[in-house]
Order: sequence, then C-alpha cells, then structure tokens
Amino acid sequence: MNSRTKPPLASAPCLLGDDDPEIIHDSAAPAEVALLNGLSRAFGICLNEKQNTNEALFLSDIARLFHQRRVDAETPLEKHDRSWSNVYLIQYGILRLFRESSSGKVAVHHFFTEGDLVWPVFGRARTVRNTLCLTSVVPATLWVADFSAFRSAIQRHGDGLWAKFALMLTEEIAELTSMREFRKQTMPAQERYALLLEEYPELVKRVPDNQLAAWLGVVPATFSRLKTANKNAVGNRD
Repeated sequence: MNSRTKPPLASAPCLLGDDDPEIIHDSAAPAEVALLNGLSRAFGICLNEKQNTNEALFLSDIARLFHQRRVDAETPLEKHDRSWSNVYLIQYGILRLFRESSSGKVAVHHFFTEGDLVWPVFGRARTVRNTLCLTSVVPATLWVADFSAFRSAIQRHGDGLWAKFALMLTEEIAELTSMREFRKQTMPAQERYALLLEEYPELVKRVPDNQLAAWLGVVPATFSRLKTANKNAVGNRD
C-alpha cells in the first residue's frame, strides 16, 4: 500500500475519527431542560410541546428562581441552629438529612437522590431553632433557590396550591420516617438490613457504610457483620 494512500475505515464507528459528514452530531440539551423536567416531576405536571399553557408558564416562573450549583462530597448545605433558607432539586448526587448531638452522635433521617426536591418541610426548620442538617454524600449537581421566594411564587399561582404541594411532600417524608422508626422497634437488625438491600439497592452501592449504619440504627461494627453475613449467605446459595 502506498504510504500516501489513506487506508479505508474498517467500520461505521470509525467514521467518527474522520469527522465524516454522514455522522449526525446531536447537540446536548441545555442544563435548564433538566431543571424543568425535575420540577415537572416534583409537581406532577406532564410537559408537552405547548408552551403557553398555565402549567408551562407556572414551571417557567418557578424555574427562574433556581441556579445551578456543583458541590463536593460532604459539603454542608444546611446546618442546625440556623434557619434553613434554600430549596434544592437534585440533578445528580445524594444528600443526607440528619441531626447531630452535642456529643457528636449522628441520627440519619433520610437520603435524597436524583430528581428529589428537598426543602424545610417542618416549620421549626425555618427558624434559628432548626435542628436538621443537610449535607452532600457524594459530589452533586444541584439546582438551588431561595425558599421564601419559591413558596411565594407557588402561592401567586393559585389559592391552596402551596398547601397541596407542601402537604404531599410532608406526608411522604413523615410516612417514610415513621415506618423506619417502627421497623427499628419491632424488627431485628438482620431483617432491617435485608429490607435495606431490597428497597434501596442504589444507596447501598453509593453511600458509605457508616452512614447506612446510622440510618439503619446500628453501630458500624454491627453493620459490617450484617454485610459479611449477607455476602456469605449469597455465596453459599451460588
């Protein structure tokens, strides 16, 4: 083969190396699309091609309040003894909601993941008597808005809309929290660990064991034993 002759490309994917004109280059969707999609899920609104509907205008109005923020793992977002001031929509990552005693003992209440809207559902959290903390578990991409502006914007769009929205999310958090506390009181740690694997497989892969242990209500050593026992049981079945 002549050294000046360019060898033919072996297969279609190799055309990328030549920037062949037959290759269709799709542009990435703007970041704001992820924000609108997340808000539509949070409010139970189905987006469509119609841009002038009341629902589309509502989402557009709310979206203008948010700005994107990227944080590293273990970045404090909200702290106790300070008024919780923001609302967060998670585009990527995991956030941990917890309380910490003066002695340093931590009680993990909930983990929030992609698509979740996180805001101070309890009135006390919006005062200096706040006892809740919110921290990123892994590097995260968030959409952040001032909570007061967020609530006011929703209220402007209809009587009772905020109450309906707030009640829905408050009930969800309360139900999950009460169920977890019930399990702590009535189920042995081994059964709770099995449910953790069944109900939250992604968290088990992405959240450090010591945080999962606090969420499950056991000490890290007990969590390690549960994890080892489960691996052995799976290995024996195989």
